[in-house]
Amino acid sequence: MSETRHRERGRPRQFDTDVALDNAMRVFREKGYHGATISDLSEAMQLTAGSIYKAFQDKRGLFLQVFTRYTSLRNKALAERLSQQPDGRACIAELLCFYLESATSVEGRRGCLVVGSAIELKQFDSELAALVHAALTRNLRAILQLIEQGQQDGSINAQHDANALSHVLLCLVLGMRVAGKAQDLPARDTLLKTALRLLD
Repeated sequence: MSETRHRERGRPRQFDTDVALDNAMRVFREKGYHGATISDLSEAMQLTAGSIYKAFQDKRGLFLQVFTRYTSLRNKALAERLSQQPDGRACIAELLCFYLESATSVEGRRGCLVVGSAIELKQFDSELAALVHAALTRNLRAILQLIEQGQQDGSINAQHDANALSHVLLCLVLGMRVAGKAQDLPARDTLLKTALRLLD
């Protein structure tokens, strides 16, 4: 009996880590860090609580890996779309479309892990809060670079304060994710057209 138990304890984890993280990601996005229980995560990941603890140590360790994967996947997807655009203005338009799509329908209801965590974790865990802040800072820097690119190529009004405009656009896209969690957004074309006037 003891030999059997020893073999069971020594077995390698037989699951796809990326699939498990993606399933946990959905739970954290929908319920938040505090609202997601180990039972919720276990059911979504199709793993026992013991397997989760063995693989990720605890819920916090799991969240750290989920957050890293979430931001990596989204940054990669956005970068691929932006790389196909001809100028800075078109890049901003594509970025806005990306966030609009993310804030629409089922995807929108699930919510943004970065935005939700920024609100929830600020006073709870300084390390996790710093991780979220770093993600927001990267987003702001990326928007600023696109604005500066557009001002250099002539597709965005060079008279604008690029730094101030980048903050406005960040607030806009974050607001989309918050609104998309609660309700349907205005018509995409109308919202996009209105937002792009900020670049004129």
